[in-house]
Amino acid sequence: MSTQPRVAASSEQVDEDGVRQPSGDVHAWTPGSNQTLCGQALSRSRLGRFPHVPWADAVWLTRTAPADLRLCPRCAAATTPRAERGGRRWRRVHPRP
Repeated sequence: MSTQPRVAASSEQVDEDGVRQPSGDVHAWTPGSNQTLCGQALSRSRLGRFPHVPWADAVWLTRTAPADLRLCPRCAAATTPRAERGGRRWRRVHPRP
């Protein structure tokens, strides 16, 4: 079982090589689970699984290619380390006695 998130999307398109690619609303999904990282159930949300597309590729495609991909902001926050989002690590300022 892979621990790297993959893509689940609301629709699909077929590229010129005949490979299914995600389009529409794109969510991060961990293979082996039945829900996205933001908590949506795959079956109830009617999201298609794309185990051959890593989440990092979907993020890269939304920044470079004019595709109709819309990343879920909650999934993006769940996969981005806190330091990259500009947040500082928590630390205690005044320790308890």
